[in-house]
Amino acid sequence: MKVIVSFFNRLMQRYLPDPFLFVIILTFVVFGLGLLFTDSSPYAMVQYWGEGFWGLLMFTMQMVLVLVTGHVLASSKIFKNGLSALASKANTPGQAVIIVTVISLIASWINWGFGLVIGALFAKELARQVKGVDYRLLIASAYSGFIIWHGGISGSTPLTIATPGHFSEDLIGIIPTSETIFAGFNLAITLALFIALPIMNRLMLPSKKEAVMIDPELLKEEITAATIEKGHLTPAERLENSKILSMLIGIFGLIFLFYYFSSSGFQLNLDIVNFLFLFLGILFHGTPKNFLIAVTNAVKGASGIIIQFPFYAGIIGMMTASGLAAVISNAFISIANEQTFPVLTFLSAGLINVFIPSGGGQWAIQAPVILDAAIALDVSIPKAAMAVAWGDAWTNLIQPFWALPALAIAGLKAKDIMGFCVLTLFVSGVIISLGFLLI
Repeated sequence: MKVIVSFFNRLMQRYLPDPFLFVIILTFVVFGLGLLFTDSSPYAMVQYWGEGFWGLLMFTMQMVLVLVTGHVLASSKIFKNGLSALASKANTPGQAVIIVTVISLIASWINWGFGLVIGALFAKELARQVKGVDYRLLIASAYSGFIIWHGGISGSTPLTIATPGHFSEDLIGIIPTSETIFAGFNLAITLALFIALPIMNRLMLPSKKEAVMIDPELLKEEITAATIEKGHLTPAERLENSKILSMLIGIFGLIFLFYYFSSSGFQLNLDIVNFLFLFLGILFHGTPKNFLIAVTNAVKGASGIIIQFPFYAGIIGMMTASGLAAVISNAFISIANEQTFPVLTFLSAGLINVFIPSGGGQWAIQAPVILDAAIALDVSIPKAAMAVAWGDAWTNLIQPFWALPALAIAGLKAKDIMGFCVLTLFVSGVIISLGFLLI
């Protein structure tokens, strides 16, 4: 295992480019594939790219808010104290790797942005308290938990098809999360990953000679609370530091959430998840000023999403308008039967996700092909949708785009952790495939 890990780490250090360069390279790869496998001309492919470039602005904003609200909640005092107490339970490098993986899995199942951020923050806390642990593996372990998010309560695809007015409603109706996120097959896959990933990450622990450690002094926390000089506050500053205002607006939001869940049941969608985390963050940070400081810190991690998402939207434009995404999906589906359809859908989604790392965006592209084929083969629509969702989550392990927030917090580069993530990709792919095939 140590030899394999060392090989992949050297490979990634040498050949994996910066995520922004990665999306530019992918743009030209999709351009070439479109020319090769469709009847689109070079001029048409550029046209598709430009026309799609701004096509995901609304979804981009939703994703940024998922990240920001998750970051704000994770950086609140109540969560930080909890992380410090948990970190003190780890006495050895192996224990540190296992516990950060478990915490990341739990947090990512709740909310992907929350999981990314709390995993990275917890990894930093462990690096401060546990001697001799490989810092790269800690962050990679924290990121590995991200694979669970599409099977959790913030998964884009299951939440999309549970939301009234979604684009496939005329074909499949509204599918509640009880048939996707909380279905038996999905819970079984989730449980298997909860067991396997901590063990896998522990086995990848480098020897003391090869471990890359970091000076705890370099991991000091950013200032996340306002300093108040009593007796010298202007009326405006008093409002900024008013706990009463935060409490009132927080309660305001919670009352709406009570109304929503009491009238709609436990139906989650992206807007409700963002709403919940936003107002919990306001309450937990105590004052408007502390909350805004946390937001400022959180937005830094969203910079990669903001600038790169339009390029991925352009790739989506090329893959959709040229028919390339349908060609890839059909290539897998054409050899599928009722039993193998979910597995092949999962694999096709994993491949497409390398070019389109967006759960909602990818579902929008694959849904027309997948749903028609699932209906024709009499395959469960919820299972087909979750196959796409898990495929999207799976190859995020080697798609550096979504690692950007965690890497920004950790102060590492994508190539520092991707060697570990490649092995996690292989193991998790086998587990998820068997889940769809056997359950």
